[in-house]
Amino acid sequence: MSAAAGMRGAHPLVVSAAVAMGCVAAIAGLAALPGGATLAQQVVSGLMLGGIYVAVAVAFTLTIGVLNFLNFTIPTMFMLTGMVAWGLARHGLPFTEAWHWALALPAGIVVAILASLVVERFTFRYLKTRHGDATEHAIPLVSSLGFLLIFEHLVLIVLGSEAQSFPVRFRLDWQVGPLVVGLPQLTSLLLSLAIVFWLSWLLAKTRTGRALRSIAESPDTATLLGVEVTRIVPVVFLLSGLLCGVAGALFVVNYSDVSPFMGDHVGTKAIAAMVLGGLGSIWGAIAGGLLVGLLETLGIHFFGGDAAQVVVWTVLLAAIVLRPQGLFGGSRIGKGKL
Repeated sequence: MSAAAGMRGAHPLVVSAAVAMGCVAAIAGLAALPGGATLAQQVVSGLMLGGIYVAVAVAFTLTIGVLNFLNFTIPTMFMLTGMVAWGLARHGLPFTEAWHWALALPAGIVVAILASLVVERFTFRYLKTRHGDATEHAIPLVSSLGFLLIFEHLVLIVLGSEAQSFPVRFRLDWQVGPLVVGLPQLTSLLLSLAIVFWLSWLLAKTRTGRALRSIAESPDTATLLGVEVTRIVPVVFLLSGLLCGVAGALFVVNYSDVSPFMGDHVGTKAIAAMVLGGLGSIWGAIAGGLLVGLLETLGIHFFGGDAAQVVVWTVLLAAIVLRPQGLFGGSRIGKGKL
């Protein structure tokens, strides 16, 4: 049996550990080269940024893999977390000012989850009641776009349109040879990956996960087998809201910037990550998110900030032409991938 075949049959934790060790070795080797420390620092920063994209890309992957539906409100959940947390930290919490951010961020995540459940209630649940299988036409997609605009403009009305600085009171850096690793960024990457590992376990080992995978294969067959689709589908939206909320909280802790349009940038990069990794593949979303983070920081390093989008989307378009199923995708696009 070849080494490649052995790796394909290995447990995901073993594969992930091997990949992580390889990345660390590659970064260390790059940093040891003459003049390579700066480039290695960009690689580290790209992986940290990619951890944010991973969580949002997995949220997109869930709705694509289970419901065959591109949920436009996912970037809005990311934005809601940051803006609601900023509003509470700035105006609404009667506690010690230094800890406003620590109390406001969980509240922002809760708001993102609740908003995601509202979208579920008035897209899939209502449409399935009225029209049968809500995944077979474009109405849910259009209604999710409507919710995106509603949530975004509510934030504009209540909190304004200006970019704001989130009041995080600490910055910790870890010096590793010539490299500087921000501990909040490293924590964010590890937490994002831990959440994705937990989600993979939930899909593979639990009754809810089996129900989600059966709906991904065929909602009608799942119903005949006794799966209560109307009770399971909200789990997809709850998990999507949680992933986006955590990603939004990690983003504002690390980068301190919030605005009503912060979800637009992250949403497009997460879609690129999902496509690069393979539609409907959880592990593909991880690889794609980290890859997009690397492409963005390296693009800025070599070509300047204005060229970062060009680099990411040029690579994406090339990947679509050469391997449209993505890194970890199969021949099937959409359902049945989880």
